[in-house]
Amino acid sequence: MKLLVTGGAGFIGSNFIRYWMREHSQDEIVNFDLLTYAGNLENLKDVADNKNYTFVKGDICDRDLVFNLIRDNDVVVHFAAESHVDRSIMDPSSFIRTNVLGTQTILDAVREYKKRLHHISTDEVFGALRPGEPAFNEQTRYAPRSPYSASKAASDHLVCSYHTTYGIEMTISNCSNNYGPYHFPEKIIPLFISNLMEGKKVPVYGDGQQMRDWIYVEDHNRGVDMILQKGKIGETYCLGGKDAEITNLELTKKLIELLGRDESYIEYVKDRPGHDRRYAIDYTKAKKELGWEPLIDLDEGLRMTIDWYKNNQEWVGRCKSGAYQEYYEEWYGR
Repeated sequence: MKLLVTGGAGFIGSNFIRYWMREHSQDEIVNFDLLTYAGNLENLKDVADNKNYTFVKGDICDRDLVFNLIRDNDVVVHFAAESHVDRSIMDPSSFIRTNVLGTQTILDAVREYKKRLHHISTDEVFGALRPGEPAFNEQTRYAPRSPYSASKAASDHLVCSYHTTYGIEMTISNCSNNYGPYHFPEKIIPLFISNLMEGKKVPVYGDGQQMRDWIYVEDHNRGVDMILQKGKIGETYCLGGKDAEITNLELTKKLIELLGRDESYIEYVKDRPGHDRRYAIDYTKAKKELGWEPLIDLDEGLRMTIDWYKNNQEWVGRCKSGAYQEYYEEWYGR
C-alpha cells in the first residue's frame, strides 16, 4: 500500500510515519508538508534514507500538486493543519486557509481519484465541558469556541459532506491532547519541560484549573492504524488517553516534581481569551468496534517524554532558535 501523509513533518504526523514504517515495513509513504514553523524534517532523520519513504515539500492548497500526489497513492492520512489556539487568536485567516480550504483541496482530489481518506481532527470541535458533565463522544454536538476549533469543525463537516454527497471513502478521528517525543516546544508539556530543564519559570494561564484529557502520541497513532484497518467507512472515532484527565495546574506540578524543581517555578499569567474549561474523551466506540484502547497512562507517558527531551536537548535548542529550519536545505538541497 502507498500512503500519502499530509503534515508528516509535524509532531503527530512524524510520529505516525515512524510508527507506520515500523509496523508496516513493506508499505510506501510519501510525506507531504509545507514546512511551516512547526514542520521539522529533523523529526524524521532516521528514516530519510529508507527506500520506502519520500518527502515532497508543498502546500495542501496547491491544487495541481495535491491532485498529482493523491492520484499516485492509495490512502491519504490527513494530519496537515494549523493547530495552536493562541496563534489562531492572533491570526485566524491562516487557520481558515489551511484547515478549511486545504482540506477541500484534499477532498476534491480524493473524490476525483476515488481514494481512501482518514481525516485527523480534535476534541476541541465539541466546545467545552462543565465539571461533572459526561465526556465527549461521537454523538456530541459540535460547538467550537476558538478560530482554531471552528476551522477544524468546518473541515470535519466538509469531510462528512463529501461522503454523503459524493460517496468518498472516509473516516474521522477526534483525539484529545497529544504529547510525547518531537512535540514542538510551544505547547504546554514540551514548553514546560524545556523551561524547567533550563531553570526558567513556567507560565500557567489564569488559575490553572482548565482540565484536559491527554493521549500519548503512540497510542493515538495506533488508534489511527486500527481505524484504517478496521474502521467503518463514513464513521467517526474518538480517541482519548488512559486515566489522563487532569487540570493544567496539576499537570504543571507533576512536571515540576519529575524534573526536581519546586512550585516557585510557577508563574501565573493572564488567561487566554475564551479559554475552554474542560475537555474529556469517551473512547467506548473505538474500544468496542476496533478493539483499541490507550496503553500508556499519564505518569508513564510523562516520564518517557521527559527522558526523550533530556536525551535530545540539541533538537530542542534547534527548535527554539529556529535553526531546525536549515535542515531542509542541508538534506534536500544537496
